[in-house]
Parts: sequence; C-alpha cells; structure tokens
Amino acid sequence: MNSPLPTDAPRLAALAIHPVKSCGVLAQDAAELVETGLDLDRAWMVVDRHGEMLTQRELPRMALIKPSLRGGELVLRAPGMLALHLKLDTVESPTRVRVWDDVVKAWDMGGLAAQWFTDFLGSPLRLARFDPEVERLSDPVRTGGVKALNAFADGYPVLVTSTASLADLNQRLVAAGHAPVAMDRFRPNLVLDGLPAWDEDHLHEIDIDTGAGIATLRLVKPCVRCSIPDVDPTTADTGTAVAQTLATFRADPRMNGGLTFGVNAIVVQGLGLTLRSGQPVTVRHAFD
Repeated sequence: MNSPLPTDAPRLAALAIHPVKSCGVLAQDAAELVETGLDLDRAWMVVDRHGEMLTQRELPRMALIKPSLRGGELVLRAPGMLALHLKLDTVESPTRVRVWDDVVKAWDMGGLAAQWFTDFLGSPLRLARFDPEVERLSDPVRTGGVKALNAFADGYPVLVTSTASLADLNQRLVAAGHAPVAMDRFRPNLVLDGLPAWDEDHLHEIDIDTGAGIATLRLVKPCVRCSIPDVDPTTADTGTAVAQTLATFRADPRMNGGLTFGVNAIVVQGLGLTLRSGQPVTVRHAFD
C-alpha cells in the first residue's frame, strides 16, 4: 500500500495550456506530454495580414478570449461575441507566419475565424494553426544540445512556476498597496507546490511520477517577463504594479538584469505520459 504524500513534499499543483497564443488560459486536470510540451498548448496563433505574430503586448484584449475544449472542438468565447467553434482536426489553407525570429509553415484557419478575431480585436487579423511537421527548436546552447521542439510558445516547450513564489510576490504587492494577482498572469504550464519561494530558480531537473512512468523535465532558462503580467486577464486593463514590484528584487544577473518569474523547461523523457494535478515531483537542484 502506498504511503500518503507528505503535505510539504513537492507535487504538481496545477496544469494549464494556452491553446491560442496570448489568449486566455485553460486549466487542465490532466494533459498529455508531447514533444512541444503539453498537448495543444500554443497550437494556434493570431497574426496580422502579413503573418506577423500578435500578442497581448500589442492587443491586451486578447486576454478576454477564453478557450475551452469540447467534443473535438476548440471553442473560443469573448464578450459580445458568439462562440467560435474550431474543429481540432480541420484546417483551411497553407500559409507562413512569423513567431519572433522564426518564419515557419502553418495552416490558416479560414475566413470565419479571421472575421471573428478581426471583429473582436478591431484590426484585420488571421488565425494560424501550427504545422506539426515543422521542427521549431529551442536554443541549443540553453538546452545543452538536446533537441527541444516548440509550437508557437516563445522559445521553450514548458514554463514552470511555483505557488510559493507567487505568494511571496503577492505579499510584496500588498505591502506596496497593490492588489494581489493570480498565477494566470504569468501563463505557466506547470505549477509546483511544496517548494520554498523562488527555489525553481535553482532546479536542474524535475521528475513527475505519473503512475505509468516518470516524466523528466530539465529547467534551462529563467523566464524574463514582459508587460503581459500587468494585463488584468478579467478586464484587459493594463498597469505597472507587477513589473514595478518585480524590479525591486527580481533583476536576474543571469539574464542581464531582466525581471524573471518562472523557468523555461524542456522535455527529457516521458512523451505520451499523462500529467495530472497532485502527482508527486522529485526535484534535483543544479548544485546537487
């Protein structure tokens, strides 16, 4: 008989995907681990007429677009809009899009999706689906030569944060007279519990016991934060409190003084395994 996990032992507290890059979060009780991270994470992306990536940095109202998965469809809802239903197994026409410095083959999702995003966000837009035949690689210098694939994520397949780090940040926000924030501001895939605040900065690898095998992730690069954590996901209002507070204690010398929260990770083993909230996690520090 298995012993219960100690309450302070590391565990997987939460999982989330962001099916459309920079749109709303979709919390998951379980998610399959695939080469590009969690299945369907950042599988779609909003682009302009020239195929250039757009995010909440330019269009904060993207935060109000809420995804759900139902019956083989991705369903998108936004204030004042009828729901947009996109079949998971259907695309329209081939296209090319740019995500940061990478120009890659993709699939356009057609006129209805384009009009929906155009109407809600107020400028001519298209929706693209990542082409699974494309190999978009993370920086091999950071991965130690490991071949780590991405869909439309910024540069790495998985983002890891911890509940203790958010709690510490929120204490600082409140002490400075600001409201606390929720974890979805930081758009992680995996949230760990049972770690000291900011301990994820020092992790080398984590093993997640799925019950059907061990999934191993290697943490390779601190995540430098942009303006998106200062976008309120419930209103799309923008502010500066999060960045100002991070600036008081999270300038990371490893990232040339960039303000960091969370760590980017790559998949070492465990493709096809299902991650679930509550699963036990074994951590290995870089200095172990």
